[in-house]
Amino acid sequence: MLMADTTAPRTELTLRGVLLGILITLVFTAAQVYLGLKVGLTFATAIPAAVISMALLRAFKTSTIQENNIVQTIASAAGTLSAVIFVLPGLLMIGWWANVPFLPTFGACAVGGILGVMYTIPLRRALVTNSNLPYPEGVAAAEVLKVGAGSREGAAEGKAGLAAIGFSALASALFGALGAAKLFAAEIAAYFKFKLGAASGATGIGASSSLALMGAGHLMGITVGVAMFTGLFIAWAILVPILTLVTPMPEADAATHALTVWKSQVRFLGAGVIGAAAIWTLAKLVGPITSGLKSAFAAAQARKAGGAKLPRVEQDIPIGIVGLVSVLLLAPAGWFLAHFLTGGPIASLTTPLVAIGIGYLVFAGLLAAAVCGYMAGLIGSSNSPVSGIAILSVLGASLMVGMVGRGVIGPDVTKALIAFALYVTTCVLAVAVVANDNLQDLKTGQLVDATPWKQQVGLIIGVLAGSMVIPFVLELLNRSYGFAGAPNLQAISDEPLAAPQATLISTLAKGVLGGNLDWGLLGYGALIGLGLVAVDAILRKTSHERLSLPPLGVGLAIYLPSSVTAPVVVGALAGWLYEKVVSKDRAAEPSRRLGVLIASGFIVGESLFNVSLALLIVSTGKGDPLALPFAPSEHVGMFLSLAAAAIVVVGFYRWARKAGAKAMEA
Repeated sequence: MLMADTTAPRTELTLRGVLLGILITLVFTAAQVYLGLKVGLTFATAIPAAVISMALLRAFKTSTIQENNIVQTIASAAGTLSAVIFVLPGLLMIGWWANVPFLPTFGACAVGGILGVMYTIPLRRALVTNSNLPYPEGVAAAEVLKVGAGSREGAAEGKAGLAAIGFSALASALFGALGAAKLFAAEIAAYFKFKLGAASGATGIGASSSLALMGAGHLMGITVGVAMFTGLFIAWAILVPILTLVTPMPEADAATHALTVWKSQVRFLGAGVIGAAAIWTLAKLVGPITSGLKSAFAAAQARKAGGAKLPRVEQDIPIGIVGLVSVLLLAPAGWFLAHFLTGGPIASLTTPLVAIGIGYLVFAGLLAAAVCGYMAGLIGSSNSPVSGIAILSVLGASLMVGMVGRGVIGPDVTKALIAFALYVTTCVLAVAVVANDNLQDLKTGQLVDATPWKQQVGLIIGVLAGSMVIPFVLELLNRSYGFAGAPNLQAISDEPLAAPQATLISTLAKGVLGGNLDWGLLGYGALIGLGLVAVDAILRKTSHERLSLPPLGVGLAIYLPSSVTAPVVVGALAGWLYEKVVSKDRAAEPSRRLGVLIASGFIVGESLFNVSLALLIVSTGKGDPLALPFAPSEHVGMFLSLAAAAIVVVGFYRWARKAGAKAMEA
């Protein structure tokens, strides 16, 4: 337990810490953008950033646990702001952009991100200081920082942690390279046809051979893994077989039949599940957030009346500055929104559309910040369902934009309205995801005796650094891979990125504003979602909260391709088994933390390799620059992928168990 003077200054917000945090932010943002575009998922970067910081800053005698905390606070922006790619590629998919422009992309990320910081500052006392929310990732990051700062055991674990994330990243990158060389199969899949009377149906399952996805499953945990397995079962064992029977495709093979029906029908059922689960989640949070805010304002008034000086650990950015910055940011927000409309077919509606955009950013952003902050405290930043927030945000934005543009006629008016709704949603999502992370970081700070205002400044720095790199990485991936369905696709590779979340968000916007959204499929999906909500409630009640089935996790697995969710399920199961085995050891906690770092390394290594591969594709002009002239058959490639993945994962887990024991003995 750390005991310190809560009013005395200390080494905390330093130039070296800021520079290191920015460097880690740039690297992790590139990795996150690629992962999010490929699979629709991102991962929390706070823990690996804390380990890297501790290893590098240990060389300085004046470094402190609070300085390391600032580094991970800045770097954690990589794990949050990169989630704007859940919406932004939609502008390419609808043909509004052919390339990713720097200024509008930077503006949406920076303005929305900083507003996310500002909006959550008044919530800190309500949702962190005066709350019993668990904040799983914030507490875990604090434990890692304490171990690293505390003793010889911590020093040994810090070195082992750096080795874990470094070597696992290298192994994952090598795995990705062998896949790019066509020695490993990119996907392990099996589809088949069946007959029911005179009708013929099809189903099957595919799984990407990806260590990154397995690592993501480990970090998400067994509860989310079970939810995703349930979604896979519902989609591929129930919905796809039934819907292929009623949607005959006699000339198609099993894979084409199953995947076509999944894309055109089952995916929208999954969107309905996500929407219903998100609304239910928001409804449950109204009471706790309202009571928390009331108690926070009451405490602030009592302190002000007493004239007492706040201790250092309670010092936020002053509320006057928070309010001033929030108001001043509306000017650049309005400029970016107006600039987006300049020269377009709805430029005549700039004034009312910008007014609606700013108002929506203020009020929907505030609501999203409060909800995401609470959800992050409840289930963690990685598991917080920002997808549901994005779905609700784009539906609201599309309806409001459509009301203004209803009377305008022109060939490209609908496309322009859709594009503006997507841009406004990007700004709101930036607020939501930064708020999602900010309170988690502030919980870590509370546990390590940090100064809140310095953390809040650190997060703003991280937001700006991430906002700078996201446009460049997006454009690099656009030029090398491109995005599935984009009409202006000019990519070199013939395997465009799926960008599953952006596909859903843009489809919803097109459906609302084009008047052709299949509300029936969404409605049936919502009914499935309500059923899952009921199941989750029964499980929680009968098991006294020990068991749950997060309906959002189920919905995501119905909506996302099985190639994405199946390896996540395997990773969640592998991580659960590993933690169950090491829980019997004396060094259970160090071993568990090293397992988390290995999983993080898997994600970082493969993601950064693929960003590098994108650069190589652009520079060489070849779609498969690493492909070898010889390659094994598909079945041999699948076997090699499976065998190599099993050896690597088991080998690293065994190493982590031994390294954890050595760290405990050091």
